[in-house]
Amino acid sequence: MSNSASPIKPAVLITIIGETVLKDRIVKLLKSHNVSGYTISQVQGEGGHGRRLSDLAGYNTNIEIKTIVSLEVSDAILSGLKEEQGNHALIAFRHNVEAFY
Repeated sequence: MSNSASPIKPAVLITIIGETVLKDRIVKLLKSHNVSGYTISQVQGEGGHGRRLSDLAGYNTNIEIKTIVSLEVSDAILSGLKEEQGNHALIAFRHNVEAFY
């Protein structure tokens, strides 16, 4: 699927799932690395920090943030997120993708 005229290029999709209280800090981290766009969704689930049901607005709720960046930027973002992991329910992972952005 790749040729020299293709607008599609290799990239990294980062998915971040964490407590809603982290939203502003995560967005600030993304913007500090010149991320041009991201998607935020309310999500529910269960993990090591217990069940997250989104039962009350802003309390015991999780968000999922997705963004597409370069490998180098993904390294910096994941490193920055690691600082929050001990204090909050937070998981992040990345996939190599091909995208136009």
